[in-house]
Amino acid sequence: MAAASACPAPMSATSNGAWNGDDPLHHSLPLIILQICLVLVVSRSIAFLLRPLRQPRVIAEIIGGILLGPSALGRSKRFMDNVFPKQSMTVLDTLANIGLLFFLFLVGLELDLRSIRRTGKGALAIALVGISFPFVIGIGTSFVLRATIVDGARRAPFIVFMGVALSITAFPVLARILAELKLLTTDLGRMAMSAAAVNDVAAWILLALAISLSGSGSALVSLWVLLTGIVFVTGVAIFLRPVLAWIARRSLEGDSVKESYVCATLAIVLAAGFATDAIGIHALFGAFLVGIFVPKDGPFAGVLIEKIEDLVSGLLLPLYFVSSGLKTNIATIHGAQSWGLLVLVITNACIGKIAGTIVASVAVKIPLREAVTLGFLMNTKGLVELIVLNIGRDRKVLNDETFAIMVLMALFTTFITTPIVMSIYKPARRAASYSCRNVERKDMNSEFRIMACFHGSRNIPTLINVVETSRGTSCRRLILYAMHLMEFSERPSAIYMVNKVRRNGLPFWNKRDNADRMVVAFEAYRRLSSVSVRPMTAISDLDTIHEDIVASAEQKRVALLLLPFHKMQRLDGALESIGHAYRLINQRVLRHAPCSVAILIDRGLGGTTQVAPNEVSYHVAVLFFGGPDDREALCYGAVMAEHPGIVLTVLRFLPPPTANLENYNEDEMLISNFRANLSTAAKGSLNYEETPASDRDGIAAAIKNLGARTTLYLVGRSPPAVSLVETSDCQELGPVGSYLASSEFSCTPSVLVIQRYNSSGNAPDPADQVSEVSDVTGTPPAQVTPEPFQHEKGGT
Repeated sequence: MAAASACPAPMSATSNGAWNGDDPLHHSLPLIILQICLVLVVSRSIAFLLRPLRQPRVIAEIIGGILLGPSALGRSKRFMDNVFPKQSMTVLDTLANIGLLFFLFLVGLELDLRSIRRTGKGALAIALVGISFPFVIGIGTSFVLRATIVDGARRAPFIVFMGVALSITAFPVLARILAELKLLTTDLGRMAMSAAAVNDVAAWILLALAISLSGSGSALVSLWVLLTGIVFVTGVAIFLRPVLAWIARRSLEGDSVKESYVCATLAIVLAAGFATDAIGIHALFGAFLVGIFVPKDGPFAGVLIEKIEDLVSGLLLPLYFVSSGLKTNIATIHGAQSWGLLVLVITNACIGKIAGTIVASVAVKIPLREAVTLGFLMNTKGLVELIVLNIGRDRKVLNDETFAIMVLMALFTTFITTPIVMSIYKPARRAASYSCRNVERKDMNSEFRIMACFHGSRNIPTLINVVETSRGTSCRRLILYAMHLMEFSERPSAIYMVNKVRRNGLPFWNKRDNADRMVVAFEAYRRLSSVSVRPMTAISDLDTIHEDIVASAEQKRVALLLLPFHKMQRLDGALESIGHAYRLINQRVLRHAPCSVAILIDRGLGGTTQVAPNEVSYHVAVLFFGGPDDREALCYGAVMAEHPGIVLTVLRFLPPPTANLENYNEDEMLISNFRANLSTAAKGSLNYEETPASDRDGIAAAIKNLGARTTLYLVGRSPPAVSLVETSDCQELGPVGSYLASSEFSCTPSVLVIQRYNSSGNAPDPADQVSEVSDVTGTPPAQVTPEPFQHEKGGT
């Protein structure tokens, strides 16, 4: 009877409600809902507080788990009994491990065995030395711990667990740190990612070995577990891989993936997890293996990630950190000996990983500064570290004190990575100064460089058609840098996206399946025209992606930046916002741009497809009020007018006698030069009109009168004109641009709103470092991956 009373009664799933006298906290479903909500609030709040320190979210989740555990809030018995009672831990741990199971499946999807096989000798050497050196030091550390605070632990499993714990590099966490530091697609970042991928696979092999050794049976049982695991891996490679390849082949680009295929794959993940758990390794290994063997070509892997990533990584995975935090009691680290052992473990972890990586890096001819940086990057810990520690604790290999020491070690080594790398590695230098920062220049026949940014395939036809009109005469060489702006987030799909870009060298393009419309469009344009097209990919957080745009424009010495407007046209003709973050990108680029900037309001110039050069037939109108921006718009219009398919009309709004005539002389000189060309131009290709800029209604009427025959408007961002709309949420377009983008105007013509570069007015702030570029040979600035369509190198 005493034993029965000591064991708490199992919880029922649902309650009858508080009004019926039931306490919801005594039932598993409402309790797990409360626990999930609490976990999300705490972890996301900590992540928000750590955002200025540019820490990955895993840091916040580890800290949140520790705070909810016995180290902080869990010191209150009332809190633990009500929010995390012992009888609820089975449900919490099961749900957390289900989330972890599918997250490890996503991690497997991120890893591409072909990329690992193609890893260069340098990255392979760094990975191997970066594993073996800390593993040896981990073995030495294990002897110290066994002699002090770990009593009764079996020698072989403890040695392997300590070696694995000190030699791991967290591949997903490292990718996000590199993204925060804008090193992800630099040479250094690519080296770190390649070495970390090899490290990840090696860590899982070592962990499988550690688990097989940690069983409660004899050495013969451990051998059987290990051999059965090898047979399982072989069976998955031989029998399951063709099935997954067959499913992937039947999931075609552009078609929706069948729900039955997704369901079958998720069932296979669970079945593989059951098999590896039955073998005695861990259910996580089966899910991880299935993820590795899912083909990375085609849309199937991306669809799988899209289906499950938010639920798993955003909702279920944080429960695993809480589960770990509830087992972490920092109070077990007490006395000089315990704290001394903590310092020893942290020191050995850093020395082993950093020193081993530095030695290997220097041996493969990497400069010392980059080698040191690589060492600290490879010292990043994360989820896999917690998995190792939790398995070790569950298998009674690690006691509570050792577990707490190792968790704090993982937290410390990951936390210091970002600030140390930021302080010791500053690969930026200012780009060489150049003079052609505007469309208008002394020699209008000199090389003309444009950087056109786009978010997706919808922007491309209009963008290419605008560039085609900019080609002008054959004596001017036009170079187009097409930059695909891609958001990097905390989602697993972000790393999958980076791997795809690194593997293929082109944005979302598979060399075996030339179905990507973006690449096909630019490649076709390059072949059909004399324009040199050099695609690039900027992968960054939307809050900082403007730095990539500005730094690339500076390095590539472009004269004009083309940005997409943050609103896209709907079927009914109205413009709909794609997100406030995209508007902020344009505003920041306008503030820091090293050249002239044009914002493209896309209303389908030339239709939904690219127009062949010999079929271009557009009416372009320049609305000229005066001032630097309007002069730049007129110069750009004059360049377009050189194209045989362009008819250009300049509508000048005469300033009133009382207007500020500060720019009058320069305006008059430019207008006089334009009017002098009217007589020599082909009949009807150049037109000039004047109208008084009297009031809002008169200006609007004059613009609408042009609208019937105009397909593209060129306007300055800051003309001396009255506001033409009552209110506008697009102040970055200026008074005229805001009117042309509003619902009051026609929904047919596209618009280019142009801001002229002014070295004194909108020069980049040196403190922002947005005009700095990488000094590593062949490395693009910041977070940009160049993607050459042609044999010549894309350079400055």
